[in-house]
Amino acid sequence: QVQLVESGGGLVQPGGSLRLSCAASRSIFSFDAMGWYRQAPGKERELVAFIQSRGLTNYADSVKGRFAISRDNAKNTVYLQMNSLTPEDTGVYYCNARTIVVFTSTDYWGQGTQVTVSS
Repeated sequence: QVQLVESGGGLVQPGGSLRLSCAASRSIFSFDAMGWYRQAPGKERELVAFIQSRGLTNYADSVKGRFAISRDNAKNTVYLQMNSLTPEDTGVYYCNARTIVVFTSTDYWGQGTQVTVSS
């Protein structure tokens, strides 16, 4: 069973920064992609950013230029550096790992970490 453990959330003022971490219980090379999703109160969960096993990255338009996803293969950890935070970035951030076999994908999720942007 895969375990994903997020950390790094908290309360930050608008314009501030946070770095989220997601530690996986096995080699992140075993996943086709890893990413971050978030869910604000009363809203659906949305994709924030992902990084493929080949290193390609993709971001939601709302975070482009402000957030950066990266990974440390030796530590089996994926990071999300969040800069210039706004109240609209508030929500629970979930780490996701995905494996794809033929046309079937399997998703693994962390427990989530709360990010609150407020003055």
